[in-house]
Amino acid sequence: MSHDLHESLRDNVRILGDSLGRTIADDLGQSFVNKIEAIRAHAKQGRQGDSLHQRELIDYLRKLPEQDLLPVTRAFNQFLNLANIAEQHYRARFRRVEDYKPGSQPVLGELLARAEKAGNSPRSLVETLANMRVELVLTAHPTEVIRRTLIQKYDAIDDCLTAIEGSDDYPERGTRAQGRLEELISQAWHTDEIRHERPTPVDEAKWGFAVIENSLWQAVPDFHRDLDNLLLETAGERLPLDAAPIRYASWMGGDRDGNPNVTAKVTREVLLLGRWMAADLYLRDLEQLKTELSMWKANSALRADVGEVAEPYRELLKRLLVRVEATRDWAKAQLDGERIDPGPIIETRDQLYAPLLTCYRSLCDVGLDTIANGALLDTLRRVAVFGVTLTKLDLRQEGSRHAQVMEELTATLGLGHYGDWNETQRQEFLLAELASQRPLIPRRWECSAETREVLDTFRVIAQEHQEALGTYIISMAAQPSDVLAVALLMKEVGGQVKLPIAPLFETLNDLDHAAEVIDQLLALPGYRALTDERQEVMIGYSDSAKDAGQLAAAWAQYRAQESLVNVCEKHGVDLTLFHGRGGTVGRGGGPAHAAILSQPPGSVNGSLRVTEQGEMIRFKFGQPDIALRSMEIYACAVLEATLLPPPEPEPHWREEMNRLAEVAHAAYVGVVREDQDFVPYFRAVTPEGVLGRLPLGSRPTKRRQDGGVETLRAIPWIFAWTQIRLMLPAWLGSGEAFSRRLEEPGGREVLREMRTQWPFFGTYLDMLEMLLAKADVAIAAYYEYRLVDEPSLKALGQKLRDRFGRLEEVVLEILQQEELLENTPLIRQAIDVRNPYIDPLHGLQAELLQRNRDADGAISADLSRALMVTMAGIAAGLRNTG
Repeated sequence: MSHDLHESLRDNVRILGDSLGRTIADDLGQSFVNKIEAIRAHAKQGRQGDSLHQRELIDYLRKLPEQDLLPVTRAFNQFLNLANIAEQHYRARFRRVEDYKPGSQPVLGELLARAEKAGNSPRSLVETLANMRVELVLTAHPTEVIRRTLIQKYDAIDDCLTAIEGSDDYPERGTRAQGRLEELISQAWHTDEIRHERPTPVDEAKWGFAVIENSLWQAVPDFHRDLDNLLLETAGERLPLDAAPIRYASWMGGDRDGNPNVTAKVTREVLLLGRWMAADLYLRDLEQLKTELSMWKANSALRADVGEVAEPYRELLKRLLVRVEATRDWAKAQLDGERIDPGPIIETRDQLYAPLLTCYRSLCDVGLDTIANGALLDTLRRVAVFGVTLTKLDLRQEGSRHAQVMEELTATLGLGHYGDWNETQRQEFLLAELASQRPLIPRRWECSAETREVLDTFRVIAQEHQEALGTYIISMAAQPSDVLAVALLMKEVGGQVKLPIAPLFETLNDLDHAAEVIDQLLALPGYRALTDERQEVMIGYSDSAKDAGQLAAAWAQYRAQESLVNVCEKHGVDLTLFHGRGGTVGRGGGPAHAAILSQPPGSVNGSLRVTEQGEMIRFKFGQPDIALRSMEIYACAVLEATLLPPPEPEPHWREEMNRLAEVAHAAYVGVVREDQDFVPYFRAVTPEGVLGRLPLGSRPTKRRQDGGVETLRAIPWIFAWTQIRLMLPAWLGSGEAFSRRLEEPGGREVLREMRTQWPFFGTYLDMLEMLLAKADVAIAAYYEYRLVDEPSLKALGQKLRDRFGRLEEVVLEILQQEELLENTPLIRQAIDVRNPYIDPLHGLQAELLQRNRDADGAISADLSRALMVTMAGIAAGLRNTG
């Protein structure tokens, strides 16, 4: 089987590569294709340890005429995107090899059998799944480098591969599909792969909604149908009709932290877009149901609703269609700034759900269960998951913005200066105002534009139904007053809507004090009444790793979760942890199944929120088959963590982690914060200085436009190191920690014990191993050779590469392996296949960066575009950007 799988992947890579070669030959001639092949051959032989060919590759690239640089970068970028399509297609076709490690991710049926064997009754399995609340939060962080127009073409190419594979008995179909494939690849080649303008937050939201329309709209009912079939086999019953174990939320158009482009007006527009698009999608469902539900047998409840008509189901669906169509027209008019009277519209989930449920119950009551559990059940499942807004929109704002509102307000009212008060004074003021019956904010208050914008956001909240909105997240939260300030603004301006408020703890210090803050908060008189006995807390992965280094941050996140679980249990409050993970290892990324099972026991108790960011949305949810598998992975992992939780870590493992984290943190800080050459080296050797030109997302690359590395967002910080293949943020400090422990008595034994017996530590090492395999210090050294002049900076670069080499040695020693990825050969193969196409892009990028610096940033438009394409191509080849 494995041989066949590998052959399938290789065949599709070859089919796509050959087609691209023909397209380029038609456009630029066979001689240009020969140049591409020569570059690839040098790169491939250079990868086999042939230093002569490495030098020949660099010499060849540097001698290319200027007019060839852009098409060469485009050719390699395009091939890497086609290789990703082949791999994505392969993963969708053979779902069981999702993470390329046999047996590491069980399918749901196997897990249900294991849970039952462990003593869980079939009924408890149904209840656990019915009550499960996994919310996947789609975010538009600037990591998706591929334009939407190209993504659509790539999806169509995937369809062609499916048609070609299924055409053995119908060769003419294969011929047609091959022709369409050639056409699509030609379209992609002749399409500009780099956006000329940054997407707006509304553009980002449209992209998120398109993922739902093109993929999740089909995958969600398929997932529930598969789940129902499993439960019918094991427990003899379906999932309850209104159950939605996996739901979707979004930050697109709601995340205003550090993004001045997300305003109250934008948030309102995105909410209306969701309403419009949901109505449009449901109209298609309802039209199909109206066509199909032509039967006349009905129960008395349906008859009482529609009267004695010949086709009662169609009658009810006609009425519902009128309301849904009116809803779509109303939302469109609102978006266009027009005022219309559409008549009664659908405003809540139940208004759509109840009539469909009436039809379902009627069909079941008259013995037409097979029809009830067909397309009608699929639509009921969609309503349960997507509601009437497609996603719940989260809102995020930095804590200091709320404090600024309070400062202006207290100063205006002559109450003092909120900014000067200590934490106790702030809490006393906020609690008193939360309990007060009178309004606090003057009706015609002349406040600053910044404060007005914050208040306008809460006014948008007031205008919405609660089910349209998710959680209000406070970034850079550090004290109970940060949460109380938002609660007060919601009371004063947010109308009847009371959203969950989640403080986001993201620096090392904030993580260490997170439980203390929540403990103080839950102990405050009056606060619990606002929470409905629930508390959500967001754990930041990106900024904590940037602040402390990956190893220290990972252990701080684990300890914070443990402490938060204990605090909420003490107060009798239900805790939901919200994991702010990114796509890369340096930002908490990695296979979802392993990540969830490596969390502290009790922290995943049927409830989980997690961000899905940028290009990872496309990789996990961009196609129905892949989305189906992704949902199954999440359901499996959360069910397993709930019913079969991992063991408590042994006390001596905790001691080991405390020591490892301390050494790793000191080593990381010693370089990033304390070495005066580090920031100049970072800016000299990486493309950080030109990242701002790559129009990836709506958010600026920096929180502030002045300052050093500390002002950079975590995404561009990691993007820059990934581009030169040093991947520094995800490993710096780990080598010193592991090396020191291996040198001490018993170190090797205890690290291997933790590796095999503790999921948290084992998963950390797996992620580190994968990252080391993707990194390449020889490529990083070439960037340095080309771009760095100062001897002191070169010396620092050599020290960093030496540290990397030592880390690779100690990781292999702990894993008891001769080489990286011995046990995951398909990941190794995926990296090896891509390297001959990524290597030329690295060489070209270094060359273009140097030319750009020599010209003080004034290189030609074609060379500037070529530089952008190298970034997009390297990101595509490594399959993560930030």
